[in-house]
This record gives sequence, C-alpha cells and structure tokens, in this order.
Amino acid sequence: MTEVNTSKKAQKKPRTEAMRMPHTYIIIFGVVLFCYLLTFLVPVGKFDTTKVKYTDANGKEKTKTVLKPETFRYQYNLDKAKLKTNLEQLIANDAKLKEAGLEKDKVEAIAKSDVAKIDDKSLEEAGLTESVIYGLYKDSVYDTSSKIKNSPKLWGTEDFGGVGVLNYVFEGLVTGDKWGSAVGIVAFILVIGGAFGIIMKTGAVDTGIYAFISKTKGMERIAIPALFILFSLGGAVFGMSEETIPFAMIVIPFVIAMGYDSLVGIAVTFVASQIGNATSWMNPFGVAVAQGIAGVQVLSGATFRIIMWVITTGLAVAYLEFYCRKIRKNPKASIVYDSDEYFRKHMENNQEEKKQFGLGHALVLLTVLAGIIWIIWGVVEKGFYIPEIASQFFVMGLVAGIIAVIFKLNNMRLNDVASSFQSGAADLVGAAIVVGMAKGILLVLGGANPNMPTVLNTVLHGIGNALEGLPAVVSGIFMYLFQTVFNFFVTSNSGQAALTMPILAPLSDIVGVTRQTATLAYQLGSGFADAIVPTSASLMGVLGVARIDWTKWAKWQIKMQAFLFGIGCIFMIVAVAISF
Repeated sequence: MTEVNTSKKAQKKPRTEAMRMPHTYIIIFGVVLFCYLLTFLVPVGKFDTTKVKYTDANGKEKTKTVLKPETFRYQYNLDKAKLKTNLEQLIANDAKLKEAGLEKDKVEAIAKSDVAKIDDKSLEEAGLTESVIYGLYKDSVYDTSSKIKNSPKLWGTEDFGGVGVLNYVFEGLVTGDKWGSAVGIVAFILVIGGAFGIIMKTGAVDTGIYAFISKTKGMERIAIPALFILFSLGGAVFGMSEETIPFAMIVIPFVIAMGYDSLVGIAVTFVASQIGNATSWMNPFGVAVAQGIAGVQVLSGATFRIIMWVITTGLAVAYLEFYCRKIRKNPKASIVYDSDEYFRKHMENNQEEKKQFGLGHALVLLTVLAGIIWIIWGVVEKGFYIPEIASQFFVMGLVAGIIAVIFKLNNMRLNDVASSFQSGAADLVGAAIVVGMAKGILLVLGGANPNMPTVLNTVLHGIGNALEGLPAVVSGIFMYLFQTVFNFFVTSNSGQAALTMPILAPLSDIVGVTRQTATLAYQLGSGFADAIVPTSASLMGVLGVARIDWTKWAKWQIKMQAFLFGIGCIFMIVAVAISF
C-alpha cells in the first residue's frame, strides 16, 4: 500500500509545472479571437479628420492629422433612392455645390442615373465621398434601422477579400513601413540582433564585465540605480524605446554576473525608459505632440513634470532595489532563474577560459561606446529613427568584427563574422514574429484609421461619452485609466496622441479638467503601460533578447505596474487640485 502511494507521489507533476503559464503566442492568439468575437457585437464607426498645426520641441511648425470628435457616426447602409432625390435638389443650388467642392455636371450625372447603377465607385468619381455626403445630409440619406458590424473573414489577405483572422501573423508582419511597426521594427530587431551577435562573439563584453566586477569589488551595486536613472533620462529627453533593445543585450549579462536576474536587466533599460516617457517634460514624440494637438503651449508645465520625473524615477529605483536585494540573497527565488541559465552558462564558459582583457577587447568596447554616442547624437540632433539607428548598429557590429579578426579575438575569421551575424539575427526571430502577431490584433479590429469604419473608433467614441458629467477628479483618473487601456491597441506615442487627444482635450473643458492635465493623463497612460502590454513591439523585442516569455514577465511586472499606476493617480489628483 505504501509503495502504491509512493508511486503516485512520484508520478505527480511538480506544482510549478502544473501551473505553467501558456506561451506568449497562445496568449496573443487568444486576444485575437476575443477581438474577433468583439467585431460581431460592436458596430463600426468613423470620424472625419483634419490637419492641425503645432510647434514641436525644437520650435519648428509641423502638421498632424487628427480626428474631429464631433463628426463621429456609425456606419449605415446608404439609401440610394433618398440620396438621388436630394441630389436632384442640390444641382439647382450652385452656392451649396461650390461650398461642398462639387462639380455640377458630375453630380447631375449621378442624380439622373438609375438608382441601381449608383455605387461607391461612381459616387467617388463625382466627388461624393462618404464624408461629403454625410457633411451635406448627415444621417438623412442612410438606412439607420440597423448599425453595421464589420467582422473580418476567417481566411483572406489584404489584397484578396480583406484581412482574415487566420492571416493575422503574416498581415501583421508586413504592415507599416520602415519607420514604424510592424515591418520597420521587425527589420530593426533582426539587424541589431545580427550586429550584437558579432559583438558578443568577440568575447569583449563578457571579458569586460568580469574585469569590471573584479576591480570594483562591490561598488558595482551603484550600477543599478545609475543605469536606471540614465535610461529614464533617455526616455524623458528623446522618447527612448526601441533603442533599448540593443542596450539590453549588454546590460542583461552584466546584471546577471552581479548576482541579479534578467528581469532587473529589462527594468533598468526598457522599464526605466518608459518611466521617463511617462513623466517627460520634453519628449518630442510624446508630450510635445500631445500638447500641440490639445492646443497647449508646447513644453509648458515643465516644472511640474520634472518634479514628477524625479519623484517617480526615485521611487521606481527604490522599488527595484528592494527586489534586487531579495534576488542577490537567493538567486533561485527568481521566476526566470531557469531561463537565465543560458547567460550564466555562457559567462561561466568564458570565465573558465580565463581570458585576459587585452587591447582588442578594449577597442571593441570603445567601438560600442562610440557607436552609442553616435546614436544619441543622431537621435537628438538629426532626428535619426529606426532606419538610421539600425544602420548605425550594423556599422558598429561590422567594425567590431573587423577588430576581432585583426586581433584574433576568440580566433575569429571573416566567415565567423558572417555566421555570428546570422546566429544573432536568428536568436531574435521569435521576438520579431511576436511583433507581427501583436500588430495583427489591431488589424482584426479594423485598424486605427479614424477615416475608416472600425470597432476601435466606436470604442473611442463610447469612452469619450462615458466621461461626460463626472466630477473633475474622477474624470481625470478615468482619462488616465482610459489612456492606459487604449495603449494596448495603439502603443505608438504620437499615434495614440493623434487618436485620443482630439477627443479628450475638448472633453476636459466640459468636465472641469485643464487641457494640460488631459495631456498628463495621456502621457502617464501611454508611458507606463508600454512596459507590460504584449502589443508593444519594443517590449517584445527586449523580452526576446532576454529569452523571457511574456507571461512570466507579466507575472512579475504587474506588481510594478500597480505601484506606478498608484503614483500616476496621485499626480493626476494633484494636477486636478492645482488646476495644472
């Protein structure tokens, strides 16, 4: 009997295995299915857009396309008979035709044609777009008995019947351009992965880490708060985000060698940069754009935001320091202890070889340092972005490879430079695929174009209406909460500002919250949430570098997010109280 019980215990799975979280791909697929079901329940809507001028952080005048909140309407089927009747009356009103920018003969042709022959193509050729028709007649020429729901097909591509749910991976990967998500971020991840594959192959980073630790003798603990403050400042000054991916490749092995884990490495790079983004007083891609759209003087309110940055960054450093002490005392308490074995093993192998830190290693590290300075200069002074930064990292990797061949670091030859670039890029393919998957979620909802009838536009309109009539403090908190949730769908700082600020800015006038405070709600929500949402291309890239599954990251980060959200709520309450 005892033997049977022992056998059963032996067959029982460990608790950690039984509670194992699903893979990131499974999580995202579940979200895709949820969004797909949502399209059957929520009718689609759209906005008209307009171009607004604003002054950027450099004092230059720029334009941004934003939605007009008062123009929201649900999508209805056009009643062609009613439209034809109205057009017959319109052709007799030359003033109204001129005001609408229509040519009389083209409109007359539509008015005199058979109802059955009127279609979208003929209307557009006559200048009678949906926006023009709505501007002339509002809902009077539509069948308003039922709102249209637009669910994607299960199968299809953008050029063959529209995007299908089961094509979300491919369609997500090829969406956008080289300046943004998803294809630009995917290319960026693969190029810097290859570049750092070369750099790591030289052994200079590992050798440098051990040389630093052996000489500082305990002073290396200062590195955690110092790095956190540095990356937070990068987020505050120039909106650092995607740029943290390659830095994480260096920092993660460094902090693991000091006795911490890869979670700490991500926290001092990516999370710190997002805290900087959330509390920035001058981020040209975030707060400056939002202020311009909201009609607030660009870079105003800097004193409040600088104080907010100092306090938030300081509290976040203290929060992380508490965790660092726990892990340094017991490294196995880390939920990523097993996955960090890759880095520990890699460093142990290099340590066993007892490599001396030589001139070649120094030149490689100086190349990396010079490359980082070049990148910062390019971003701040020249406005370099994804294509330029990726090319800069490629040059950095190439120069490091040439130095390694000349000094025979790790006995590297030219072929080793090429193969290490290939293996470095291959290591990040999984992260690149996740970026495409995350973008696919937005495609299933119809995209983020205000001019197109989508579920997202309807949700945006509904949230705006829900905030009306609430007390000022409650409205401010709800604005912050809304921006946090909305960041799941649109993680681009400037993209989110263009979609939400045209609604929240005038709404803030109604509920008794200043437009400056509405802008604050935007930046806090869009900044902090980027550190946890699986739709953030930058986050998924950093997690790919760290070899951490998103579910494990979310389990750890959710507590920090609650901590940061609480800090954000306090600042929102203060902002409302002082009419910031």
